[in-house]
Amino acid sequence: MMSNTHISYRRPYAETLAKRLAEPRRFIQILAGPRQVGKTTLVLEEINQCTARSHYATADEPMLRDAQWLEQQWNIGRVMARESGEHGAVLVIDEIQKIDDWSEVVKRLWDADTRAGSSLKVVLLGSSPLLVRRGLTESLAGRFEMIRLPHWSFAEMRDAFGWSLDDYVLYGGYPGAAALVSDHDRWASYIRDAIIEPTIARDILLRTDVRRPALMRRLFELACEYSGQILSYNKMLGQLQDSGNTVTLAHYLDLLGSAGMVCGLQKHGSALSRRSSSPKLQPLNTALLTAVSVRNPEHTQLSPDRWGRLVESAVGAHLVNWAFVHGHEISYWRGRNREVDFVVQAGPLLAAIEVKSGRATGTLPGMAAFDRQFQPDVKLLVGADGIPVDEFLAGPVDRWLTAA
Repeated sequence: MMSNTHISYRRPYAETLAKRLAEPRRFIQILAGPRQVGKTTLVLEEINQCTARSHYATADEPMLRDAQWLEQQWNIGRVMARESGEHGAVLVIDEIQKIDDWSEVVKRLWDADTRAGSSLKVVLLGSSPLLVRRGLTESLAGRFEMIRLPHWSFAEMRDAFGWSLDDYVLYGGYPGAAALVSDHDRWASYIRDAIIEPTIARDILLRTDVRRPALMRRLFELACEYSGQILSYNKMLGQLQDSGNTVTLAHYLDLLGSAGMVCGLQKHGSALSRRSSSPKLQPLNTALLTAVSVRNPEHTQLSPDRWGRLVESAVGAHLVNWAFVHGHEISYWRGRNREVDFVVQAGPLLAAIEVKSGRATGTLPGMAAFDRQFQPDVKLLVGADGIPVDEFLAGPVDRWLTAA
């Protein structure tokens, strides 16, 4: 049984930020990750522990935040740094991607401070990694370090809230919603109203060229309903009953993935086979799947098929979130009606992963076919008589990639 009492919990990414803030001014620190993963809380807790003075401002406000506003906030930080002498100061700007041409302004101000020998350290937060990355590559090359904050893992929700594996598989990893899970309808409304809709409406639609917002919303719902399934874009159009085209769907799926919502895993293989393949739909947090497509949690847990889909989705989300932090690639494989649930490409190392939530099923024909064609370094079975699901989700993926 889960506990909703939040204990003092510090995500491991906080230690990385603390170490960098303790160093002399060197790089802009960028924290990027989806909504509701604790970016703001983490930064505020760390700057409160700093000996340096700090100034926090957010662009996530109804009033327009523009380049002039950003420069005003920066000047406050400059004054603090100048008055603090060798201790310097820390400037934190939240939701930086919502300021037009933010990267050009930051480049100009940062370079001016560098020439002046300023001790002002800068931390920028963004809830749309794609939009943040665009700004970084356009203007700030060589001036920043990235700290990627993924969705909360099973180990984090277990340690912070006492969650069991079943709790995590069903309700995912949003710490702000943990206190609501005893009332499923209330919890689901919170996920939809406080996370799903703001992410789509404010992080994607307001900042990118999306000409068919209704289609994007329905695509998100479809990805949750068909989580873990390989679905061609043409079949998606049929399900969506829309006259759009496959290029538009692929673009919208990329945008949803960049915002930490859902993604389409590509087929492992050559560049040509990846481009021509159908995506495997994968929510990045099972809370999204549950809030959209689960009406009765008790019935879902008693249904082997539905529960198996949730377990596989939890494993897939764990893999994709790990890859987001470490820059690796997660895909799937299918050939001649044989499948491998997940394929991990971590540098030169190749791993194949099958997920079975029920009893052992004997041979794994998909794994055998993949092994013959690609000779992976590591072959893993998660669940059944392989690695227990809770053990796999409780630690870093790297732990199992050295099993060869």
